Amino acid sequence: MAAVLAIVLVITACENSFENGGFDINSPSNVTAFKINGVAGTIDQVTGKISVTMPYGSDITAVKPEIVLAEGATSNLDLNTPVNFTNPVKFRVVNGNLYKDYTVTAVVLSPIKSFTINGVGATVNDASKTITMTLPENTNLKALQPVIELTEGVSISPVSGTTIDFTNAVTFIITSNGKSVTYTANVGVPVAGLVVAFVGTAVTRSAITNMDEVTASNWLFDNFPGAKYISFESILNGADLSEINVIWWHFDSAANLPAVAYNPAVTTALKNFRSNGGNLLLTSFASQYVDALGIVPSGKGPNNVFGDFPPNGFVDANSWGMSFKGHESHPIFQGLSTFESGKANLLQGGTFRLNHTAWWFLPEWGGYGNGEGWRNQTGGTNLASEAWDDSLDGRVTIAEFPNTATNKNVIVISMGAYDWYNEANSSGVPSQSNEFITNIKLLTQNSINYLAKK
Repeated sequence: MAAVLAIVLVITACENSFENGGFDINSPSNVTAFKINGVAGTIDQVTGKISVTMPYGSDITAVKPEIVLAEGATSNLDLNTPVNFTNPVKFRVVNGNLYKDYTVTAVVLSPIKSFTINGVGATVNDASKTITMTLPENTNLKALQPVIELTEGVSISPVSGTTIDFTNAVTFIITSNGKSVTYTANVGVPVAGLVVAFVGTAVTRSAITNMDEVTASNWLFDNFPGAKYISFESILNGADLSEINVIWWHFDSAANLPAVAYNPAVTTALKNFRSNGGNLLLTSFASQYVDALGIVPSGKGPNNVFGDFPPNGFVDANSWGMSFKGHESHPIFQGLSTFESGKANLLQGGTFRLNHTAWWFLPEWGGYGNGEGWRNQTGGTNLASEAWDDSLDGRVTIAEFPNTATNKNVIVISMGAYDWYNEANSSGVPSQSNEFITNIKLLTQNSINYLAKK
């Protein structure tokens, strides 16, 4: 019995060390030093995270790291083969019957430390080489002076403090060690006097619990001075919608829409809102609402609705995006960071995702056949599909309605890549940040502004 008890205590100690209490800081399976191209990383022995900050211009797509392990330890990371550190790299260190898992995150310094105009900071995306920001309503874009802080050894043209017209995109040339690259700056402002209502099932905005909806609504209120919250309950009770320009319903809480949205008093109020010149932006699972509101013929709403909910979900090494080939000049796509003409990413590889999708699947379901068949049967215009689908005949991920009238007053964004908040995984490990969130924000801002001007 004593021997059995001793074994149980050893097993319990191991479980406490590795599963409940994190890593054993002084484990014989430690990484004691880690370098990439001579740059030492910071090692957190408690979490197993190794962080390496590389100088601007470093190529981390194929490098051989230098690793020092505790005596007797081995690693499953092949040190003879170059490793791509663009996304986090995981490996295991083993010493006898003990092991530790490590995750290396390498970050290449941006040439631009900060880019501000009138005290408002821009989002700098080094992957797409873009600078994006939204300034307050009524800002005059014709004569602005950006304040730009650069990484050591980097120069920029036009220089910081230059008076620039940002009415259209502006190109900045960044030079370091004799090599130059261009960054494109897009500066926007909300439509003046615009009233945008974020609609939801919660009684008040502060009562919203779904983090994707919380994040989306926070962005709206931070960027649109005329933003307001309106609940379905208030619409049911006869709320005045006449002063609202755009109603945005971003529903991420469940694949099935809530019963209150189908209440005849609610659907009638929203149909009247639309017929009186009001505009609707329906995103994520709310895309299905086009059927109940009569925006499409009965039964012609999204036919492919799916997605995970916590604690489920997953990480894909690939970035997810869209193709809007043929619609490159459409206002809702202006200023997006693209990886080729007519194609943009929305969700970065390595970012946790729930894949909340409510789109139209064309080739096999619904009798549409292709994009033309879908347009003929729904009365909409399919603006975007998945990134591989240049003909826009596979999926309808973004659409506007109707396609025959001047006042196209409904936009639907329905793909899983339109993800405002990236949850932690089932083990509680936070997701990496999504470097393409700026595209989601700009796509939404453009859609609201476009609807308001129609």
